[in-house]
Amino acid sequence: MSPEMVAPAWMHSRISAEQYDSWSEEQCAGIEIVDGMVVVSPSASKRLGRLARLLANALDTAAGPDWNADTDFDVRLQDVPLTNRRPDVIVYRAETVDLTPTRPEHVLLVVEVVSPGSETTDRIVKVDQYAKAGIPFYWRVEQAATGVPIVHTHVLDPATKAYRDGEVFTSTVKATTPFSITVDLAVI
Repeated sequence: MSPEMVAPAWMHSRISAEQYDSWSEEQCAGIEIVDGMVVVSPSASKRLGRLARLLANALDTAAGPDWNADTDFDVRLQDVPLTNRRPDVIVYRAETVDLTPTRPEHVLLVVEVVSPGSETTDRIVKVDQYAKAGIPFYWRVEQAATGVPIVHTHVLDPATKAYRDGEVFTSTVKATTPFSITVDLAVI
């Protein structure tokens, strides 16, 4: 194995919140931290990236002035052991735009666009983590065999800290919660 193929030492040891907060944006790009360990996130295809951006733009418009929708930044689910997830789309309180790290109490909705290699994590692991963190809404975007996007929505049950299934949309999202939005995802 050549030296350039060996991961840096920091990827093999537990990372604290303080250590992570001292890293550059370049070091944090493309990774998540789960239970203090670095997890490399696969890059999305251009198609899935466009899908996330299209959805983020529509959510940003529909959400109104109190909420922002953006892509690709950390949500700090817990400090010890450190768990940072980087959802594909995040709808968060507009007043917290300059606060770092973004915490679950700042977040209304997270969206994960499932890509090859992220199926189990997006369908099982992240659902549980986001629910336990108290994030009210979780949407998962899947690609049907035909290439048509399917959006599975989930709503938090605060009593159980688990999501219950919401509506499922094929191609066009016409949701009323957490706010009214219509977006045609088939244009991708």
